[in-house]
Amino acid sequence: MIRESDKSSKAGKPGANPWGSSDSKYSGNVQSISADVDYSLQRQSLLRDVAFGRVGTHEVCDASPYLINASRFHGEATTRRCPICRREYLWLVHYIFGDELRSSAGQARSQAELAMLATSYRHIDVYVVEVCRGCSWNHLVRRFAVGRDYLAQPAAASTPSASRDTSRPGRTGTN
Repeated sequence: MIRESDKSSKAGKPGANPWGSSDSKYSGNVQSISADVDYSLQRQSLLRDVAFGRVGTHEVCDASPYLINASRFHGEATTRRCPICRREYLWLVHYIFGDELRSSAGQARSQAELAMLATSYRHIDVYVVEVCRGCSWNHLVRRFAVGRDYLAQPAAASTPSASRDTSRPGRTGTN
């Protein structure tokens, strides 16, 4: 049952804060977490549309020559066959984007290079594209973030003993 006070809430209006606070910015100390986005459902839907004839193969087999070349030099081989031509194996290409990258943004990189870049930069968005070199099928497979902001924290920092105040002699850290 909806109360009268709920009907007059500003939560449904554009620009209103959905948490009911009058502050326009969230003042809490929240760390932004970049989600790993998987595009497999979108891929399945597109392949279903191709199978039923709603989308032509000429519309989905449109990889640019740059993507094909990137798969040759930076690609990662898979054991999956192309869902369109079923002759060639698919290749995964990792494209990097981020403010810190400047002129390197938008370039294809190998897995080994991603590991090195993850320690050098705070945040890098990685887009993984699968491509068939035979028929030019391509589709965005996954998006994730790497960088120093996403490295695992040392186990010692998360233990209660590491947060004890030991600045004064004789202090045990217990009350």
